[in-house]
Amino acid sequence: MPLSRLVTLIVGLIVILGLTLWLIDSLSRLYWQLSYSPLLGNLLLLLLIVLIGGLVAAFVYYVLVLQKGEQRRSGRKRVTPAQIPAAKSDAASTTLQAVRQQVEQIQDEVTRQALLSRSREIEANLARGEIQVVVFGTGSAGKTSLVNAIMGRMVGQVDAPMGTTQVGETYCLRLKGLERKILITDTPGILEAGVAGTEREQLARALATEADLLLFVVDNDLRRSEYEPLRGLAEIGKRSLLVLNKTDLYTDEDKDSILARLRQRVLGFIAPNDVVAIAANPQSAQLETGETYQPEPDIVPLLRRMAAVLRAEGEDLVADNILLQSLRLGEEARKLIDSQRRRQADKIVERYQWIGAGVVSVTPLPVVDLLATAAVNAQMVVEIGRVYGCELNMERGRELALSLGKTIAGLGIVKGAIQLLSTALQLNVATFIIGRAIQGVTAAYLTRIAGKSFIEYFRHDQDWGDGGMTEVVQQQFQINRRDEFIKVFIQEAIAKVVKPITDNFEDRDHNSKESQ
Repeated sequence: MPLSRLVTLIVGLIVILGLTLWLIDSLSRLYWQLSYSPLLGNLLLLLLIVLIGGLVAAFVYYVLVLQKGEQRRSGRKRVTPAQIPAAKSDAASTTLQAVRQQVEQIQDEVTRQALLSRSREIEANLARGEIQVVVFGTGSAGKTSLVNAIMGRMVGQVDAPMGTTQVGETYCLRLKGLERKILITDTPGILEAGVAGTEREQLARALATEADLLLFVVDNDLRRSEYEPLRGLAEIGKRSLLVLNKTDLYTDEDKDSILARLRQRVLGFIAPNDVVAIAANPQSAQLETGETYQPEPDIVPLLRRMAAVLRAEGEDLVADNILLQSLRLGEEARKLIDSQRRRQADKIVERYQWIGAGVVSVTPLPVVDLLATAAVNAQMVVEIGRVYGCELNMERGRELALSLGKTIAGLGIVKGAIQLLSTALQLNVATFIIGRAIQGVTAAYLTRIAGKSFIEYFRHDQDWGDGGMTEVVQQQFQINRRDEFIKVFIQEAIAKVVKPITDNFEDRDHNSKESQ
């Protein structure tokens, strides 16, 4: 109770008590003056009791009225606009801020602006807080009829052939007891034939992944082609109601049997009470009089379940969905940045593999390994690290290059590379050149394996993974020994290593003949 009202109550109580005492004193004197008449005295005493009782009743009533008024006012204060839970809202805002920082690193202007636009849309949804309900399913399941029935008016073509709903159509409604607006989106059907059907399905799936609540509509038991997308949406965190439509076509026994099978199939990711049966657009019947009777839509079980879910979980559904969209956008940005970095790092590896080949070709060595080109590979490591935001000095780069070179030598990859490349070169180069070219080509090949291994190392935050450096190197060797790669690599090697050696040999031979 406010202090001012408390002071008023105390002052009023004092005044009432003072007046009561004064009245009692005055009436008592009058009573003694009228003591000669018992009747008048008793009437005066009764009047005194009534007056005192009235004062007490008035005081009690005043206190109760104040308390009720205070309760009503405090109740009104507690009714605040719907707000997303603070922790999830903060998490979504933090994620969006991190996404923007990631997006700024994307070099492609169109992609960068598209992702920034999507982040602003998510932020706008966070501010508006509308509940997105998406109706999803095959084109023949009766999705549009369901939307019509929910809205209570015609919003789309009913009994339409598959493919009628070309784009997602959204309608707004209000639910008693829920302050947020509910947006219901009717999506194109899935599992439609043709290129156009595939494109519409992609749109439907995109809309479904953005839903706060998903109404997955079927008209019979789940087919595998329906089960997979439903399960996939549940795995990414979509809250779903499974709606069995067209129950007017089944007997009660058949309907109960289908419901039981549906609940069993989705047990584990959809609760049994989230599987409901409806008839959104019951078939008309011919009466004996010849008139046509059109039954009313039977969607009350769905409306009740929707209302219960949205009232109990609406705030969390909005928050979870916004956080999910933020995380998905962040993951998309991360993949784009990773792809961008991979392209940059691949160019570095390609450049240094031919630099290494040139070093070895100019200075032939008894044994081909990466130790001979450690300085070249150290610089390569430093540059790859820089692409991934890791600044290394040359000493650290040389240490990593030597460590990986020893691993490659220890695994016998050097010998395997020589055999592999010698065989490939024999098919493309004269025999007398192979011996002179093999060291340079092999050095290029081993530098490539080293560079690709280091890309994986930096991609995973300077971590070789559970299998360590050995497993990464072996994986890269297996990838880079495939026939399709070797063919391309040999052609490049001929142009960058073999041809210079051949030209040099021919020049020396020509000079030798001239000197004779």
